[in-house]
Amino acid sequence: MIGELGQLSLCFALALALVMSISGLMGMRPTAQVARKTASSAAMGLLVFVVLAFGTLVYAFVVSDFSIQLVVDHSHTLKPLVYKISGVWGNHEGSMLLWVLVLSLYAAMVAALQRGGARLTSVALGVQGLLAAAFLLFILFTSNPFLRLDPAPFEGAGLNPLLQDPGLAMHPPMLYAGYVGLSAAFSYAAAALLVGEAGWARAARPFMLIAWIALTCGIALGSWWAYYVLGWGGFWGWDPVENASLMPWLIATALLHSALATEKSGAFSTWTLLLAIAGFSLSLIGTFLVRSGVLSSVHAFASDPTRGFFIMVLIALAIGGALALFAWRAPTLQGGAAFAPVSRESALLLNNVFLVASCACVFVGTLYPLVLDALNGTKISVGPPYYALTFAPIFFALLLLVPFGPRLGWKRGDLKAAWRALYPALGLAAIAALVVLAIVSPRGLAATGAFAVAGWLIGASLLEIRKRKGGRASVFASALAHAGLGITLMGVAGTTAWRSEALTVLAPGQTMTVGPYTLRFDGVTREKGPNYIADRAHVALMDGSRVQAMLLPEHRFYPAEGQDMNDTAIRTTGLRDLYLALGDDRGAGRFAMRAYVSPLAPLIWLGGLVMALGGILSLWGRLWVKEPNAEPAAPAVALAAE
Repeated sequence: MIGELGQLSLCFALALALVMSISGLMGMRPTAQVARKTASSAAMGLLVFVVLAFGTLVYAFVVSDFSIQLVVDHSHTLKPLVYKISGVWGNHEGSMLLWVLVLSLYAAMVAALQRGGARLTSVALGVQGLLAAAFLLFILFTSNPFLRLDPAPFEGAGLNPLLQDPGLAMHPPMLYAGYVGLSAAFSYAAAALLVGEAGWARAARPFMLIAWIALTCGIALGSWWAYYVLGWGGFWGWDPVENASLMPWLIATALLHSALATEKSGAFSTWTLLLAIAGFSLSLIGTFLVRSGVLSSVHAFASDPTRGFFIMVLIALAIGGALALFAWRAPTLQGGAAFAPVSRESALLLNNVFLVASCACVFVGTLYPLVLDALNGTKISVGPPYYALTFAPIFFALLLLVPFGPRLGWKRGDLKAAWRALYPALGLAAIAALVVLAIVSPRGLAATGAFAVAGWLIGASLLEIRKRKGGRASVFASALAHAGLGITLMGVAGTTAWRSEALTVLAPGQTMTVGPYTLRFDGVTREKGPNYIADRAHVALMDGSRVQAMLLPEHRFYPAEGQDMNDTAIRTTGLRDLYLALGDDRGAGRFAMRAYVSPLAPLIWLGGLVMALGGILSLWGRLWVKEPNAEPAAPAVALAAE
């Protein structure tokens, strides 16, 4: 019965999504109060039934109900409970249900908060309802997670061992909270175009912040998982699926800045609308890349191009419809407020140009190989050299610009005064560059420049916090976000420029050296885990003749799945990682061993955490703290009299 309950819940959810879409759009009329109340009630009902459907699927995985095809394909009785639960979204069907769950949660939040006025909220709910209905139809007709299997087998096939990890258990839900969160901004933008009410950017800003925070945390989690699970010592490989999460993050960052200008001074109203559409469009494209089967990646879940075609149709309808609506209303859109060439608006404009340009570089590098393969079967790979030549210079220029924005006034600013205020940050940048040149080897222009820019960002953020002590939450939020960028940049530069690597074959009792560390191999033991068998290496970190610590990297075999994977051992000081991966058995007790020393690697994820904390502080100030001397919101979109 559990499968039928889930199936029935999805059908009720589809009906409520259709009610929400129709009544929400009808609520555009000034007198349609009943329709607006119906849309809000339908949004709450939609959440209830999608939660019920998702809960039944979770229950089926937990109790190993092998009468359901999805459980058979992606679970096993020996799996630990946490991986039975994460197996719900570790596949195409379950991940699409998770998508709709997050979408319904955002729709319920829109209905509950009622930001921006009754008509604007109602139409935004109508757009959310259309999106929910489209994805529910897709699930029911092409990706049903509750398909029955008769007769039911006694055991399942298990879950890809790469997905049996705490970091990756949280990575997809966090990314979806970001991907789908941009749907709220998209819906508000579409509602603003339809209704013509001012203030949509202010109403949607909390949802933009939630989406940006979730994307930041999701990308950081994915990077950390790639670092310690895949065994290659890196944190970012420019994999197309990694890029699929980076592109919406870049546009969401531009959207936050553009919406701030729209709210404060009325500038960039058209920019903000287009960025809201582009952000969610890239989220849909990311869904297509991961779920369509066009990519072979450790991150991709689907391999059925038929379902990919339907996702592509959904993308075309959503993006095409939004752009058609924008084109239809474009003649009635009034231009944004005027501002001087030297002003905060000008700084934010350049900020957005750099962010969009960097996103365009990633977009081309990600999709060009796919397009070329589809056209003539030519297979090429676009890797780090391309991004070093295209993405890196644009992003560095952006980082140089960032500290000026908060020091320039709205409408008109004083560039000389901003320069004078930033002299201490410039001094910190120079000191950082000199320290790198003086004490670090090998010396390199890229690493020196990266540390100078990081010092520039962190110094400017500290100055901003010191200057605005006792000021608004938004000031500290932006300072933390910008400082987090600098911290991450130091981590990326340190581990890229100065990483040491050693690869050797060791017999018990032999030693290897990597960087400043000496490691002694003491042999391998066979260990039994809950659903795997592991070869566990015992490696002593030596301090002269004294054992300082033991590192225990493993090579695991999962009998149910018939697959194996590495479990690396990492010893960190907080500023430097010693990273050890066990390789192949070479016979006679000898094993291959790969070791890395990654200076400053932990700063990569510390910086991501600091950025996310900045976003959380901004959200806190936006929702629960009344900021002193807050400037009145300017119209976000204005329609000329028709």
